[in-house]
Amino acid sequence: MKKISLSIRFGLVTSAVLIAYFLILALLDKNTNPVFSFFNAVITAFGIYEAIRLSKLESPDAFSYGEGFKIGLITGFVATILFTAFFLFYATEFNSGFLPELLKEMHGGLGADVGMITFVVAIMGLATTLVSTLAVMQLFKNSKKLA
Repeated sequence: MKKISLSIRFGLVTSAVLIAYFLILALLDKNTNPVFSFFNAVITAFGIYEAIRLSKLESPDAFSYGEGFKIGLITGFVATILFTAFFLFYATEFNSGFLPELLKEMHGGLGADVGMITFVVAIMGLATTLVSTLAVMQLFKNSKKLA
């Protein structure tokens, strides 16, 4: 239970940082440029890294690859779900002009609506979580190599 609470706590913090980054971009009128969303991967990876690092520091003997992988996935999933919910709220309730501007910036949008864009945001977050967790766990796995 302690490991899950650590993951949820870091997921909440990571989602807060993602939301703050998005709002800063909105203040600078850059939130419709999809290029800036690549930094979301860096934020997510750092949150996952810190959750796994702290877990390994708290109990180095009980730490395993599977345990670290689970911590990374839960952290990223919580952050993704909360950020996606915020994105949906922002696009529909707070700034109704955001989605048309985003689709114009993407040069078309292929008839996408708010549901499709929100789904893409969620899938991108989940994919980022999986890839970041796999990459971060390479730093924390125990080596069985003797030489």
